[in-house]
Amino acid sequence: MNMSSPSDNNEGPVTRLMRERLEAAFSPETLVIEDDSNKHAGHAGHPHRSESHFTVTLVSQAFENESRISRERMVHKALSDLLPDRIHALRLKLDTPLRQE
Repeated sequence: MNMSSPSDNNEGPVTRLMRERLEAAFSPETLVIEDDSNKHAGHAGHPHRSESHFTVTLVSQAFENESRISRERMVHKALSDLLPDRIHALRLKLDTPLRQE
């Protein structure tokens, strides 16, 4: 059963692209994408556009027996066409269904 958060009509184009890529790659049980960009406005290196900083919570069976670094690499690969031009910062919370906190 896919328990991904439904796509929000207020999601921007980058968030929608991320959701599409992550759902296709991981068939997640949980997928929450938070746009944290407004928290970084005015910081050095912050691109002056919306949708650049994200926190992704992803729970998927695909992460079973994978290390934290391996899981992060898997997500970066799925989003590679958006990094670094569209996504400036990405905080990842990755887990398997049995280990979900």
